[in-house]
Amino acid sequence: MLVPNILLWTGRHTESVDDYSGVLVALEDAHAHSHSYRTGRRAFEDATPGGTDGHDDVDDGDDDDDGGGRGKAGDDHECTAMLEMSVPEYSIQGLRMEVRRGAKGEKWTAYEMKSKLINKAVQDIGMGRYNWQLFILCGFGWFADNLWMQGVSLTLPSLSAEFGISEKSVRYTTSALFVGLCLGSFFWGFGSDIMGRRFAFNTTLLITSVFGIASAWASSWGGVCFMYAALGFGVGGNLPVDGALFLEFLPDASSSLLTLLSVWWPIGQLVSSLFAWFFIANWPADQGWRRFVLAIGIITFVMFLIRFFVFHLYESPKFLLSRGRQAEAVAVVHGIAFRNGKKTWLTEDILDAVVDDSAARLPRRLSTTRLIKSRFASFSAERIRPLFSSRKLGLTTAIMWFCWATIGMGYPLFNAFLPQYLSHGGGSSSSSSQAPPAADMSSQQLTAEAYRSYVITSLAGVPGSLLAAYAVDMNSPFLGRRGTLAISTLVSALFLFLFAEYGARSPSAQLLFSCVEAFAQNIMYGVLYAFTPEIFPAPVRGAGTGVASFLNRATGLSAPVIAATVPGDGTTGPIYLSAALILAAFVAMCLIPIETRGRQRL
Repeated sequence: MLVPNILLWTGRHTESVDDYSGVLVALEDAHAHSHSYRTGRRAFEDATPGGTDGHDDVDDGDDDDDGGGRGKAGDDHECTAMLEMSVPEYSIQGLRMEVRRGAKGEKWTAYEMKSKLINKAVQDIGMGRYNWQLFILCGFGWFADNLWMQGVSLTLPSLSAEFGISEKSVRYTTSALFVGLCLGSFFWGFGSDIMGRRFAFNTTLLITSVFGIASAWASSWGGVCFMYAALGFGVGGNLPVDGALFLEFLPDASSSLLTLLSVWWPIGQLVSSLFAWFFIANWPADQGWRRFVLAIGIITFVMFLIRFFVFHLYESPKFLLSRGRQAEAVAVVHGIAFRNGKKTWLTEDILDAVVDDSAARLPRRLSTTRLIKSRFASFSAERIRPLFSSRKLGLTTAIMWFCWATIGMGYPLFNAFLPQYLSHGGGSSSSSSQAPPAADMSSQQLTAEAYRSYVITSLAGVPGSLLAAYAVDMNSPFLGRRGTLAISTLVSALFLFLFAEYGARSPSAQLLFSCVEAFAQNIMYGVLYAFTPEIFPAPVRGAGTGVASFLNRATGLSAPVIAATVPGDGTTGPIYLSAALILAAFVAMCLIPIETRGRQRL
């Protein structure tokens, strides 16, 4: 089994439709295996190629443009047309019309049209065993992200005690992690377009586990920071790679699962806090944190082993298509159908017959240089300018980027140092910021009660992600994407102020405020990750989300520096600043002019 998995990892294994016999159906019979047929959205027997729904007009651009490059009617139709096709549309001519549908004058490339066909084929297969397994394995990436982000935070008091670093200065340790996160998200984000999603999917957890385990033997504070930066380089690639991979295999009708994927984030925090409670609270400062990072490093390595040896991951068909490997892309779709026990109509002949424009042929292979240029092009003026092509779209873009930037700084100002804040519960806030000497290391450790509070806080965040996945699709003027995001952000800001003002008075108050805060913030981030890619029009979605992610990481990198240099003892100042930033994000969210609930984009 080792050799086949090495071939899968390196991308030298070639998928073939011959490996999945019995899944292909003729195009004329495809309607009986379609998404629309299963859900009963269209009366197939009575459907016609034309009709009043506008299917007779390919160039659907006469409606007023809302600034996103499409008229409202055309935009809504783009979201649903290929999901709800009638019997006659399951023909070469019908598919040709659908893949070319768009705004007036818009020209689709061969790659984009073939990608639409693959999206449709995946949609018709629907959710099944393979997708749910992938949901768990991609969840490992989100799990590892918070497992280590919170894990590093939980080691700060011990590092301060063992190496004689002041409570404020030790916060620079988190800066080392964020440097790795920034580099990792950037490198693996475009690296997965060059090396493949599968290679990045496996390698990120391997790097994280190796350097995480190695950090247990670091002999100096500088060595710990280096190891944390290195593991951050690995874990930083999890969210962009795993999120993109999951989306490319996710049927569009199940898009709310992207929000649900965030439930793995608080679970990672919960596991991290439980292990810290057991190891750090029961061993001396120079031993407990080392046993702790070794334990979560082993957990991360086990997740890598499951991904690599147990699960057969298909390469993304979009990546294969971009590399001129069309036959393999079709074979992957057949493989998904086989694993899900469904049928598919997609073949190479259909792809070539539908996309037959001699002027828009798919290039044999997109070069590495071209892929890198394409990635950097997301930040070019030519790509960013369309995001401000109208007042509505420009306002939306500015607001979303502002929200990502403010939350990117505000979130770690509180959460990255929560173990330190909990150590001041019920005590005087005027304690010295200087750590005791190494000989008195036990005095700098968090109490068992503080670890218990951290575990309960982590547990409180889990239902937040579940509620977010439910609330985003509720047909209420106060909920949906925009309402749920704004309400959860407001609650988060309010309880940050309460934590800073009243938390130090008693451990019970700290616990209450931190639990509500964790619940609200998990709703906030769960909705934000799903809402952002939906809100930008397809032609400029990459640029919009790319800049948002960059701003989030860049401002997050500055948070530990601010927390370490803020005037005073650093026990409340960063929390007040975090609350102000989150509140500013809430005000901006109230001004978002777009709601994407009920829309589906190909």
